[in-house]
Amino acid sequence: MAGLYIHIPFCASKCIYCDFYSLAGSSHDTGQYVDALVAELKLRHRELAEPLRTLYVGGGTPSLLPLGQFARLVDAVGRVAPLDSVEEFTVEVNPDDVNAGYIAGLKELGVNRISMGVQSFDDRDLRFINRRHTARQALEAVRAIRQAGVHNVSIDLIYGIPGQTLDSWSRTVDQAVALGVEHISAYSLMYEQGTRLWVMRQTGKVAEVDDDTCVAMYDLLVSRLHLAGYGHYEISNFALPGYCSRHNSSYWDLTPYLGLGPAAHSYDGHVRRYNPPRLKSYLHNLHEGKCVFVTESETDWQRYDEYVMLRLRTAAGLCVDDMKARFEPRFVAYFLGKVQPLLGTSIVGDGTRYRIPESRIMVADAITTELMWDTPD
Repeated sequence: MAGLYIHIPFCASKCIYCDFYSLAGSSHDTGQYVDALVAELKLRHRELAEPLRTLYVGGGTPSLLPLGQFARLVDAVGRVAPLDSVEEFTVEVNPDDVNAGYIAGLKELGVNRISMGVQSFDDRDLRFINRRHTARQALEAVRAIRQAGVHNVSIDLIYGIPGQTLDSWSRTVDQAVALGVEHISAYSLMYEQGTRLWVMRQTGKVAEVDDDTCVAMYDLLVSRLHLAGYGHYEISNFALPGYCSRHNSSYWDLTPYLGLGPAAHSYDGHVRRYNPPRLKSYLHNLHEGKCVFVTESETDWQRYDEYVMLRLRTAAGLCVDDMKARFEPRFVAYFLGKVQPLLGTSIVGDGTRYRIPESRIMVADAITTELMWDTPD
């Protein structure tokens, strides 16, 4: 199976925490950009393994694209890979772009899953992180998506926002549950270097929420979603039965995928490639009929580190038989030698599969670091 990711790098405004490649403003020529995406797909479609199972349009803000341009993209994909094999077709949207007519148009193109960046149902939080929508608009957007006939909805939430309290976070989680969305992704606010939020912290304009409060917020999230029937299938992701994100799961289990657009990444099962995050050169190169991407060379030990990190993010954990099929015996022996001392408090396992217990998820990065290869290969 395989996945296709298409990156739309345009936003009406930039959130203060965002370090994804995106360009704010309203002056971008989205038609020219779609031309470039179609050209890249024609040049690189042989990298796309078949059958195509998942299609994901992310950003940025894909919902800034007119339906006609979406139709051109879908038509181009269908010309190189049969769309009848696509099981999950996701488009990311912002609440303030959503109306039932627009979503119905996406559904006619085959979209069967909508992922929406809500972040909070508290207007104070939304203003602080520079979101364009209000809590009420988010609620109305979910209703509009349902009205359009899409019954697989994912929303993103953020906790640890300066000024956010355990009570206000509790209300946000309860509102998400009350909406009955099929999937919830929840992330701790990160201070990525180069973002406005990072500068605000560096200059003393904001202070991070303390670790104890963030842990309490996470514990509340997990307990409320469990009670509501959501499975915790990855560190930051929760889903009702049958609604795990198939596309994102492919990243964690190392399924091949092709990424189109500036800053998009690709993986063919052996080699990773990424497009430089520069729109102007991306458009110029494809106008000239050429693709420019960077191939990442990984050592065997880097592949081991990546495999361990990705598998231990998931509730399924790491299967030793799968590791044996992917790596030489020395890698398996190294992992088993490292994992045994962690079994008491950090990792659970029965000799065939290992995972980080939910009670230790907040320190998963530190645990995974213990299992990394110590020195360069």
